[in-house]
Amino acid sequence: MSVSTPAGAAQRPAAAGPQLTADQIWRAVTKASFAVLGHVTPAGAPRSSGVVYCTAGPRMYVAVARDSWKARHVAAHGEVAVTVTVRRGGLLALLFPIPPATISFAARAVVHPAGTLLQSPELAGLARLVPPGRREACAIIEITPVGHYVTYGLGVPLLRMRDTVRARARVRV
Repeated sequence: MSVSTPAGAAQRPAAAGPQLTADQIWRAVTKASFAVLGHVTPAGAPRSSGVVYCTAGPRMYVAVARDSWKARHVAAHGEVAVTVTVRRGGLLALLFPIPPATISFAARAVVHPAGTLLQSPELAGLARLVPPGRREACAIIEITPVGHYVTYGLGVPLLRMRDTVRARARVRV
C-alpha cells in the first residue's frame, strides 16, 4: 500500500533543524537573564511581562513583589509559558537589526515567600537583584520547565534563520 500526497499539496524535503540537546538549551537559558513570562489572570485573561531571572539546577527563579498581580496570577494557576531571548550577531548586531534566537517552554510555577529562598547560596544571583530593603516584601516564583523546549535560531548560522524549518527545534525537557 502506498501513501500519496493530496492533490495540490506541496512536497517538502525533510530539512532537519538544529540537533540540540536539552542540556545545550538549558545552558543558553542560564547565560541569559531576561525572559517573558506568560500567564493568565484568575478570570482567564492572558497576560505577559518581562522578568529578570536566575537559574539554579534545572529551575528558574524570579523575584516579584509579594502583593503583585504576577504573584497572585501565577499562584492561582501554577502554569506559565516562558520565552527567553538569546542575543545573536556579535559586532554585526551593532550595525544591523539581527533578531535574537528564542527558547520557549511551558512550565510549572510555584510562588514562595522570599525568606528562606533568598538566603540559599544557590540563589545568590537572585538575592543580588533584590535590594535589601525590599527582600521581606517580595515573593519568589520557582519555574520548572515541562514538556518540550521549542527553539528558533539557536545553534544555526544567521542566514539559516530565514528558513523556519531549519531554524527551529523541539527538544524534550
